[in-house]
Amino acid sequence: MQTPSVVTMIPLLAQASAEASISMWPFAILSICVVFIVVAITMLRVHAFLALILAAILAGILTGDLPNLNDLNKGLFDSRVALDMTDLKGNNLIKSVKWSLKGFGNTAGGIGLVIALAAIIGTCLMGSGAADRIVRSLLKVCGEKRAGIVLLMSGFLLSIPVFFDTVFFLLIPLARALSLRTGKSYTMYVIAMAGAGAITHSMVPPTPGPLMIANTLKIDLGVAIMAGLAASILPAWLVLVMAKRFDDKLNIPMRNVPGTSAQDLKSIVDKKDSELPGLFVSSIPVAFPVVAISLVSVLDMLGKDQGKLYPYLQFFGHSNIAMLIAAAFAVATYAAQLIKNNPSLRGNLSKTLSEKLDAPLHMAGVIILITGAGGAFGGMIRLAGVGETIQALADKFNISYILLAWLATAVVRIAQGSATVAMITGVGLMAAVIGDGAGLTYHPLYIFLAVGFGSITLSWMNDSGFWVVQRLSGFTEKETLRTWSVLLTAISLLGLVEILVFSRILPFAG
Repeated sequence: MQTPSVVTMIPLLAQASAEASISMWPFAILSICVVFIVVAITMLRVHAFLALILAAILAGILTGDLPNLNDLNKGLFDSRVALDMTDLKGNNLIKSVKWSLKGFGNTAGGIGLVIALAAIIGTCLMGSGAADRIVRSLLKVCGEKRAGIVLLMSGFLLSIPVFFDTVFFLLIPLARALSLRTGKSYTMYVIAMAGAGAITHSMVPPTPGPLMIANTLKIDLGVAIMAGLAASILPAWLVLVMAKRFDDKLNIPMRNVPGTSAQDLKSIVDKKDSELPGLFVSSIPVAFPVVAISLVSVLDMLGKDQGKLYPYLQFFGHSNIAMLIAAAFAVATYAAQLIKNNPSLRGNLSKTLSEKLDAPLHMAGVIILITGAGGAFGGMIRLAGVGETIQALADKFNISYILLAWLATAVVRIAQGSATVAMITGVGLMAAVIGDGAGLTYHPLYIFLAVGFGSITLSWMNDSGFWVVQRLSGFTEKETLRTWSVLLTAISLLGLVEILVFSRILPFAG
């Protein structure tokens, strides 16, 4: 059977839909590629970057006659991969590779700098003690009796610019130290901190997953940040309620774990405030990007004459510039603390900072590769005509696009474990289905939120986050399943209900 040409696919699918006979080949391409990704990552232990980029090429091969790249569809990065296709018109294998590289370049170029800067900010927040200062200041305001709320707020805020695993490494010693102080509530402290961090990790840019969702769906980054924060409030409340319930019902004791000695805990408890940077300076790297980017988005939504200052606000509120400024503050604070604690470093400060930032930039490079490969996969899924097929099926059976986005992302999340890979797959599918979102009866931000909440679903033993929580907290596998896994599933379901309701009462349709 000859596979349908992508050039003729759209009118053919439209005709088929009208006749209630929908071609399922594009859907078969999607299914084959998703199975390939899941098997490659979970069974063959292939790196996520390789699994996604190979899946993109596989989608192109299965699609059949791909269109030639020309001056109209060449992207900014195409000149780097020699896209002169005049002598390759009939070679679909090579065109599959070239189109995949186009998607990779566009995605990596769009979000690569922000991811790298987020990694720098996270490292400097930890190394300078700024993150510790934020937590301590919240403790002073709320008191130790409300330590659960403090850890929840800390996890919630710090997971916006810092990767979840990093936040958990940072805050778990504080949770253990607080439990030593109060003599109780260890389960509540761990679950409150981890659950809140998981929410903003999947819902609020500039964390790589939600950043890519917003970028792929062409949602203004400020709008995405505000929507993600607003949608996260109710799930955060649920985290606190469930954390207290787990603590009352299970009362898991604090056990010894590798890497956190009594001396480490004592150093956290006894550290002087004078050894930490000030609260205002500590908060700038977290607050400035959120405020600056969101402010410009609010002004844009007002649609009025913004005055002579607006071009400058627009410049400083651009995601790359705002993150660059935040990173500069974070690095400066880190440098000042290094010199304060060890004045002999003054003459060798640049080298020391470079060494400190080497590891997080390596980590950011891997994340950029994975998200870029995800962009390639999403682009090839669109070229395969999957969007038209899914749209026809959804229209025929009256399936909500929000439910479809959540379900597709949740299935991939449960199957292979990674929330980021699930978001990449889910948004690639939905971008193919909704296009520019003009046909929706609500704002595309609800699709953004649905993909984010879908990626939170059921963290279990194929998820690296599951093992980070289990090992560092000292929970058993069974205890982690009964707390962490149940909690994330509840968050995901509440988020789905929340956005289904608000998409009807506050559609924000343009």
